[in-house]
Amino acid sequence: MAAPSASPRVFKVIPTIQQYDWGKVGREAKVAQFAEASQLPGFSVDEGAPYAELWMGTHSSSPSVVKDSGDLLSDHLREHQDLIGSQIIDKFEDAKNGNLPFLFKVLSIAKALSIQSHPDKETAKQLHAISPKIYKDPNHKPEMALALTDFEALCGFRPVNDIARNLRDTPELESIIPATILHDFYQLETQDTPKEKVALKNLFAAVMTTPTEKVHSAVEAIVQRYQREQIPDEKLHSLILRLHSQFPHDIGILCPYLLNILHLKPGEAIFLGAGEPHAYISGEAIECMANSDNVIRAGLTPKLRDVPNLVLGLTYETGEGTRHHVSPDAFSTEEQEGAQSLLYDPPIEEFSVLRLDIPKGTSAAQRAVAGPSLAIVTAGEGTLSWSQAEDDKRVQERRELRVGMGDVVFIGADTSLSFSSPGSSSGLNVYRAFVEV
Repeated sequence: MAAPSASPRVFKVIPTIQQYDWGKVGREAKVAQFAEASQLPGFSVDEGAPYAELWMGTHSSSPSVVKDSGDLLSDHLREHQDLIGSQIIDKFEDAKNGNLPFLFKVLSIAKALSIQSHPDKETAKQLHAISPKIYKDPNHKPEMALALTDFEALCGFRPVNDIARNLRDTPELESIIPATILHDFYQLETQDTPKEKVALKNLFAAVMTTPTEKVHSAVEAIVQRYQREQIPDEKLHSLILRLHSQFPHDIGILCPYLLNILHLKPGEAIFLGAGEPHAYISGEAIECMANSDNVIRAGLTPKLRDVPNLVLGLTYETGEGTRHHVSPDAFSTEEQEGAQSLLYDPPIEEFSVLRLDIPKGTSAAQRAVAGPSLAIVTAGEGTLSWSQAEDDKRVQERRELRVGMGDVVFIGADTSLSFSSPGSSSGLNVYRAFVEV
């Protein structure tokens, strides 16, 4: 059987859209804007419909396809494994099947996502084996969100003292927690100890398993009080009322008393490892994660809630929300003045993300990475150029690919390339996810 002909090292792919009810509506959503601008096949904006997520990757739940051929991206990569790279195939078992180690997304959030966490690898395997229709793959899902607009999230447990203060200041919440559990929690003097983790786990479990009628009464009393008076913590006051308007009397409304409230500006990022409780609240972001769709939910959702597994799988680490921030570093490039390439590199193997800002009339040449990449143009237009040998030729020929807002591009392993923006454009903004071990 003849070997497949060489594939272009860089080519466009067609992403998929998820229309969950928490998405922004119509053209308010960047997801819809990107799909429309890139002329996604068969897509037209419905101004009354929500557009929540744009998926870029090989996950079986909603895989991308190669634009020119219509082939699944995973099938194409399985046939052309040089595009993935030998190091990645050796490191990640599923890469030989054409699957990328990461899943890349755009999020457009109008209404809060569920109170949730993601399992570690061992837990993911167990959950998938028991409930494959709910937990759709055996992989973990560490993830990073990089704000495109002002972005709001609940992220990780607050410091113990903050939680204790919120409980004392909120007697309606305090009253639904058993006295012995409150006593043990209030006695804590140090953080990040086994005793603290047990006390916090007992507290969180008590809140999340409170009978529905007690939750309803507690939330109703809090909301009525907040509508009459302003509490000192304005962010907390505002968020509780907003969550109640979205999910009346839901148990998730009580979680901001226990979890950090974070506000990100465009360009700021947070990373969430396995077992960290969180919920994205509003805004738009680039998101990258391990190639998984496993979510354990417990509140603020009409979907299945799995409180026992959520409570069991959390790390119960506490501290300021800033501990989840990811600070970018410069990436190895040859940039013209004004162009900028920033690297967001969370502490996991499956992915890193580059943010490229290229003013009109400038360019940035990026070194080759030893694994595959997916990139999305979030603003402007420009050209990607790279060198590639033609079939049966040793001479490298220079190739170019024109891109505009919403275009999604695959970049093969070991491919150095240049991003440029013509002087007639408004510049070029690109986010590029890649894996390199």
